[in-house]
Amino acid sequence: MSNVVIRSAADVNALVNSGAARGSNARVIVFLALGGIFLDAYDFSSLAYGMRDITAQFGLSPVWAGIVNASIMVGAVVGALFGGVLVDRIGRYRVFMADMLFFVVAAIGCALAPNEYVLVLFRFLMGIGVGMDLPVAMAFLAEFSRLTGRGSKASRTAAWAPAWFAATSACYLIILGLYQVVPHEHLWRFTVGFGAVPAIAILLVRKKYMNESPSWAASQGDLEGAARILRESYGVDAVAASPTVVAEKPRGSFRPLFNARYRLRTTLALAVALAQTFAYNAVAYGLPVIIASFLAQGPTTTITASLVLNLGFAVTGGLLGIRWARKGAWRMTVLGFAVQLASLVTLAVIGKPTGALALAALLSLGAFLFAQAWGPGAHYMTFASLSYPTSLRGVGVGFNQGVLRIGSTLSLFLFPILASALGTGVFWVIAAAPALGLLALLLIRWEPVGYDVDAEDTDERDSIPSR
Repeated sequence: MSNVVIRSAADVNALVNSGAARGSNARVIVFLALGGIFLDAYDFSSLAYGMRDITAQFGLSPVWAGIVNASIMVGAVVGALFGGVLVDRIGRYRVFMADMLFFVVAAIGCALAPNEYVLVLFRFLMGIGVGMDLPVAMAFLAEFSRLTGRGSKASRTAAWAPAWFAATSACYLIILGLYQVVPHEHLWRFTVGFGAVPAIAILLVRKKYMNESPSWAASQGDLEGAARILRESYGVDAVAASPTVVAEKPRGSFRPLFNARYRLRTTLALAVALAQTFAYNAVAYGLPVIIASFLAQGPTTTITASLVLNLGFAVTGGLLGIRWARKGAWRMTVLGFAVQLASLVTLAVIGKPTGALALAALLSLGAFLFAQAWGPGAHYMTFASLSYPTSLRGVGVGFNQGVLRIGSTLSLFLFPILASALGTGVFWVIAAAPALGLLALLLIRWEPVGYDVDAEDTDERDSIPSR
């Protein structure tokens, strides 16, 4: 194959959009980025079932139990905002390696925590790693994928959802296995500590497979570096033309997200993210509570039912969402919110089920998770990732995640209070979230799938030949 001459960032983006050569490392990089998302979800889920044991072991008051539960969210807000800035300023690769180290240290620290103070500290550090990871992971998924067709940017950014649900299912599976062999009061320690294992595995293979994003390198004016990455990781025999000097925009600023071009995209991405996170956190993280309290089931049945719902509905929906991504993020998110609204109204009408209605309630929970996985849960990241070009992708996702985490913290705080006060009537409150998400989508009809957003970088920049 003859050399491909790279003269500008636009040439790099065109090569990326056309797809990687066979036998390249691009798919491995995508897989490792999804591995980071797997860790995010695992770390979020790993303490969900163990909070009762932690509360009893450390003698926690309700306030301290809330602090332990929310500390990872607070860290995630910090990690998302600063991580998004760093992703655009210093590159995707460095931030990815840093957050893997956060995962290892934090998981081990949580597992060995002697008291609630140490546990909160390492949960906070774990949250920073989670917050940093999503901006960088979504940048890798978008910037190592073609524009359309199989393995497109839309399908790979949507792939974050099945990775998340697979991790949640794996967490329940690990809990179910450890429940049989580990003293129950130490179950949470083994579950949390296991999160260090995949992070260590990713660190061990990083030198062989991981690389910087060629689009980011080119946007920095490093065409030689971009050409090297295309050769090493993309299977394209690229060479840089004579060096260029790129008229750079300031990087790592949130201000451009609200200029005339991007403000509606930013608004829609935030509206979808907040609507889906409020509903999902209430249902998914409250799933053991819902099954145990509302459906009156014991510990083993609660864990098993949570696992079956995640594997049977959420993971399946996420895998189908990858295939359906080509239909468009706007359309699939509208349909997903509609199904969720119907599911939550059904749960509210059923109330506390008895007899056959218990099965109807479980199926409604399954339908909610299924729609989440291929609809708003998958595509809120599509809106956040593909609404901005390379120069803004890190801060775009980071800002979206930072605000979302604040909403997540609020929903996790409110759900137990509302569930205690309203019982199954809490589903009427949760149903407001998909209803508001639908309204935002009907008002702002932005479709990022199939749109070459990276061209907006090259349109607005001038490349001046060096003298």
